[in-house]
Amino acid sequence: MENEKFIDIRPFNDTEAKEAMMRLAKHPLLSPISLYLFPNKQPDQIRQLIASLASVDEFQGKVMFPAINKIIADTARTLSYSGVEQYKNNKKHLFISNHRDILLDSGIIQIILFMNGIQTSEMAVGDNLITDMFIEDIARTNKMIKVERNKNPRDFYNSSMLLSQYIRDSIKSGNSSVWIAQRNGRTKDGNDMTEQGLLKMFDMSSANNDFATDFNELSIVPVSISYEYEPCDLLKTKELFVSRRRKYEKIPGEDLNSILTGIMQFKGNIHISFCEPVSTEELEKCSSMEKNDRFKSLAEIIDRKIIGSYQLWKNNYIAYDVLNGTDKYSSKYTESDKLSFLSYLKYKLSDIDDNQKEMEEIFLSIYAGPVFNNERVEVTDIQ
Repeated sequence: MENEKFIDIRPFNDTEAKEAMMRLAKHPLLSPISLYLFPNKQPDQIRQLIASLASVDEFQGKVMFPAINKIIADTARTLSYSGVEQYKNNKKHLFISNHRDILLDSGIIQIILFMNGIQTSEMAVGDNLITDMFIEDIARTNKMIKVERNKNPRDFYNSSMLLSQYIRDSIKSGNSSVWIAQRNGRTKDGNDMTEQGLLKMFDMSSANNDFATDFNELSIVPVSISYEYEPCDLLKTKELFVSRRRKYEKIPGEDLNSILTGIMQFKGNIHISFCEPVSTEELEKCSSMEKNDRFKSLAEIIDRKIIGSYQLWKNNYIAYDVLNGTDKYSSKYTESDKLSFLSYLKYKLSDIDDNQKEMEEIFLSIYAGPVFNNERVEVTDIQ
């Protein structure tokens, strides 16, 4: 791969990572972070550890993975996963997942790959989250690909082409798998949908002028991420409430607040499902359609796999029934479960004085969305 061509967006190589880790070891923010993530070690021990590391793999194995495991141990009841065994080979893939939490979605996927002896993937992350050199050093030493946003149309086209080429080259060369979210930004309303624009970005680097061949080259693996308690559910509720009235604009530091809330909030049970890859037959079926319909059809295939393997929790069924005033899914939960979730809802919205009813409806819709989607997928499959 032409490293110089991609130097501004690719992850750090080992030499660059070593320099970044020396900067991290000296940074004043490392002490308070290490006190939370490594409570059994003194900050100076963590500084010495990071300064002694010589590669990206060492940084992930000795710093990032213990840190993510600490977060999971503190804020989740269980972590389960399925389907990863089919990827225990040297083949590289494009992992496309739904997106619920800024940091943990990709972080947990990496933990699962690591635990199963599979090379971790590179991860595409928006540059809006890279607010300073400290964060960039952590991210790019942790295999982050920088996705450039907020560009004028010409620059956006060029940066999209560069990203497309980088992803294809990484997978095709056997250098690394890549993770990317199915849409720009997290799902806020519980409705996981793949953006066709993302698929068109992948197609920008196609060389064969054949839809099925070019996408087969990427080896797309949909991944479904399910949290029992939606990360940042209250923050998402407030954002959706504002968005119904005007264009939502983030305030300075909002992304960092969402990252920290996602880390600290209780998540209950978590399940990650590695779906069957998009097959050659599915791609050939898309290829037989008109150009725009190809991308629509491929997005629907990815969505069906993600939604169909999404782990629905009691909270999802309860929210659906409460929102619709039914007992359709009452066999999925007990009355005690229902009272517990409604108490959680009341607690979460306890600081809301106005528009309480609408806020409750939005909050419930976030949790009910995956059930609505599951019903839609089931109806489609029957037809």
